[in-house]
Amino acid sequence: MWRTLNRVTFQVRKNNTENPKKGIRSTSENLEVLYEDNHLIAINKRPGDIVQGDKTGDIPLSEIVKTYIARKYDKPGAVYLGVVHRLDRPTSGIVLFARTSKALARLNAAFSKKKPHKTYWAVVESAPKADSGRLVHWLKKNPQQNKSYAYEKEIPGSKKAELTYRTIGQLDHYSLLEIQLITGRHHQIRAQLGALGAIIKGDVKYGGKRGNRNGSIHLHARELSLEHPVGNSVVNLIADPPDDPVWNQCLRF
Repeated sequence: MWRTLNRVTFQVRKNNTENPKKGIRSTSENLEVLYEDNHLIAINKRPGDIVQGDKTGDIPLSEIVKTYIARKYDKPGAVYLGVVHRLDRPTSGIVLFARTSKALARLNAAFSKKKPHKTYWAVVESAPKADSGRLVHWLKKNPQQNKSYAYEKEIPGSKKAELTYRTIGQLDHYSLLEIQLITGRHHQIRAQLGALGAIIKGDVKYGGKRGNRNGSIHLHARELSLEHPVGNSVVNLIADPPDDPVWNQCLRF
């Protein structure tokens, strides 16, 4: 942890006991906590974790975090935890939760105004022709397929999607992109990079050559910077990606 005036940065190193073949998921015992105080808790989500409950019936990360808090602080009653934002199940990286209703209301307002600064890493099969750029598409979600389609022009039911990217590393068979989201749409990064031909490793839904062994895709929420909802400080969070040979190469850049 480093402190500079009112700015605080936290980073968690990758868990070297992770076995990508088994696809280890988070539990209250192995939870990777990036940051924690009376109002916030930030987790480094593993691929395969679901942030909130769905039709699969799998235990969501929100409930796992509640159990962690109850055990750590010996809370006998119900634990309050508000979901601020989500990540797709096969992705990894920073997920922020609110521990108080005051924090949740203020964080929801901040996220709706796009105040927090989010940075993603994506390992792609083919590098974009330009080393950096801005992508603008119109995305339309197909709920039956749980997939979004990218269009060059607006069509009925579509929403404008924007992001910027830059290539920050070349691997043996892949490229590493750093991505900044301008809008937040369903599967936005996956759909827009797929439309560009820069398909994320393992993302067969959006054109990947083959899936990853553990069902993950190589898309990681790397950094999150935001004003603390209660207090005069800026919190900077950095999370290393999962422990696998490709992601490990990315940490050299």
